[in-house]
Amino acid sequence: MTAMAWQGLVIGLAAGIFGGVGGLGGGVVMVPLLGVWLGLSQHRAHGTSLVAVVITGLVGTVPYALQGAVALRLAVALAAASILGSSVAAGLSPRVPALALRRVFGALVIVTGASLPFDGLIPAHAIAAGWALPAGLATGLVAGGVSGLLGVGGGSVMVPMLVLLFGFGQHLAQGTSLAVMVPAALAGSVQHLRHGHVDGRVAPLLALGVAAGAYLGGRVALALPDQTLRWVFAGLLLATGARYVWTARPRRAGA
Repeated sequence: MTAMAWQGLVIGLAAGIFGGVGGLGGGVVMVPLLGVWLGLSQHRAHGTSLVAVVITGLVGTVPYALQGAVALRLAVALAAASILGSSVAAGLSPRVPALALRRVFGALVIVTGASLPFDGLIPAHAIAAGWALPAGLATGLVAGGVSGLLGVGGGSVMVPMLVLLFGFGQHLAQGTSLAVMVPAALAGSVQHLRHGHVDGRVAPLLALGVAAGAYLGGRVALALPDQTLRWVFAGLLLATGARYVWTARPRRAGA
């Protein structure tokens, strides 16, 4: 087994734990590490990450579902819209310059990191029943677009919206988000595979690590209060996002 494969396993394990605990796909961990540690290009890191996000969703959903923390009816509407958004965005990703992708990804991570510790402290305002389906479709479309374009699970968009718009508790929002990201990430992965953006040397053990980490992370999230963990993860996300935004800046001549 090559050193790159072992590194992929470690990255997957860390991303799986993060994703399982936070209800996210783990792409915010995988994408920068695949680029910085393994030297994958930005598009290739996104595509390879998105394949592993499918595993994060599949395995991470299990402990939440066993505790009844998945809203199945809403998840269907969210998933349908996410598939459309993910497929379109992933298909368009080759036309987006890598520099722009790094900037967008960095900004997304900073926003996620800044909001993660506080979303449970903001009073939830559930939407009116008649608007549940349109709001669910819009949420899924946006989350799917983020997933397909940036190689992340879309949970950074979906979890806060489920809490604030639908009045979900944190565990229910995270479990539902993990369930929805499976078809969305799968649809985006197909597009990235077609464009050759998935690294076959890394993906198998990356997925294995993600599977183990996602299940463990889901169990931890259900067993312990997650506010302290959110603060720790928020700091890591802010640092990662700042690094991506900074390194995405074009270098001046002589710099």
